Amino acid sequence: MKRVETMAEADVVLIGGGIMSATLGVLLHELDPSLKIQIVEALAEVAKESSNPWNNAGTGHAALCELNYTKESADGSVDISKALEINEAFEVSKQFWAYLVGRGVLPQPGEFITSVPHMSFVLGKENQAYLKRRHETMAGHHFFQEMEYTEDHAAIREWAPLLLDGRKKSAPLAATRAAGGTDVNFGALTQALVDHLASKDVVKIATQHQVRDIKRKRDGRWHLTVRNLAKNINRGITAPFVFVGAGGASLPLLQKSGIPEGKGFGGFPVSGQFLVCDDPAIVERHHAKVYGKAAVGAPPMSVPHLDTRVIDGKNTLLFGPFAGFSPKFLKSGSLFDLPGSVRLSNLVPMLAVGKDNMDLTRYLIEQVMQSPEDRLEALKEFFPAAELNDWHLLTAGQRVQIIKQDPEKGGVLQFGTEIVSSADGSIAALLGASPGASTAVDVMLDILGKCFAKRLPDWKKRLEQMIPSYGKSLRDDASLYRKVRKDADKALGLV
Repeated sequence: MKRVETMAEADVVLIGGGIMSATLGVLLHELDPSLKIQIVEALAEVAKESSNPWNNAGTGHAALCELNYTKESADGSVDISKALEINEAFEVSKQFWAYLVGRGVLPQPGEFITSVPHMSFVLGKENQAYLKRRHETMAGHHFFQEMEYTEDHAAIREWAPLLLDGRKKSAPLAATRAAGGTDVNFGALTQALVDHLASKDVVKIATQHQVRDIKRKRDGRWHLTVRNLAKNINRGITAPFVFVGAGGASLPLLQKSGIPEGKGFGGFPVSGQFLVCDDPAIVERHHAKVYGKAAVGAPPMSVPHLDTRVIDGKNTLLFGPFAGFSPKFLKSGSLFDLPGSVRLSNLVPMLAVGKDNMDLTRYLIEQVMQSPEDRLEALKEFFPAAELNDWHLLTAGQRVQIIKQDPEKGGVLQFGTEIVSSADGSIAALLGASPGASTAVDVMLDILGKCFAKRLPDWKKRLEQMIPSYGKSLRDDASLYRKVRKDADKALGLV
């Protein structure tokens, strides 16, 4: 990547050097190569916070295995609408990545995406019945027709042997398997996208630069006060459009902008830890991402899973996450992030969420108090023969869940992501966490729709070249879905 640079005036400023900013930057450059783009990243390198593969951004969320995306209703039916939304968004991302591979923008796809089956796994008769109903509902849609279901121990042992090692043959269990799942290294993907942008004369990258303030000028443009952390001097950058894609730091920056659309939002940070196994004898016997059911009171991002991860060409296993609490909004953030985000406009929502989420509070306290032996017991739900000496603890990234105003409750804790943009589309911020990175392209298309609406008619044909399903519904058109998925999978080297 070229040397650290800032420009006094830009057409677009992207705050944060993660997958969201990188995706939007490449999209905009492909659509209009004349745009002057400035990327500002507080750390010395890009993709070191939420996009880093060790900070839990590598699942390749496609709603194939995550049970929290398929809610069970009181009558026993299973709502798969969220799963359909996420699966379609991931297929949109794959189309764009396939286009970029074909253009030579991205490296060999095996450097950032790998075929890894996705599985759901449950224990007990009641959960068997739920998973079977879930499978019957999902398999009725063309997105999930290939998904398999079994309660047979031998079949599950064939899919993921570790799940059966040391388990009683009489134990009631069930699993689903989607062979078309993937593992994505969003750190490697982000780095490749940023390296491509850095090679362009109209793009400048400023690492070790932190946005300290955002103010609207009289002419409607935005003026950013940017601190060069290496030299301890301030720089000013002016632009008509600003995207705030700084992970947990997005909320404080949105607040600094002063736009009315950003008032009332709060943030609740949750940290995470994983058990990691690098022993080849164990790692080689597990090739799947296996998701279970979340504990009562646990946030959806804390659904337990035993994951095959492929990072820089090396396979490893991760189990977790084990939640914790830190007031930091970023792994590299400050202990004053949470208290510093409290405003009169979001005080009521934040207090209401605290009152209404005591289950979550108790869950976090229990998680913080866990011993190594407690974590091993949780792992043994998936891998009964696991031994503590084969695993070490890794601290993952911070996730800031959205707190929103609610007319009835005062405030609600929202899991997921949300775009907050000004009425004139001159500034947009992305708040929230999972499924996040996997839906980056779809989210950035929403940004284009909200903030570049006047230019979309001229960009439509180009967008259709980059994303063949653009403007169409993969959810409703089975033949289109099968075609674009087949083409994308072939370009990305997926089986």
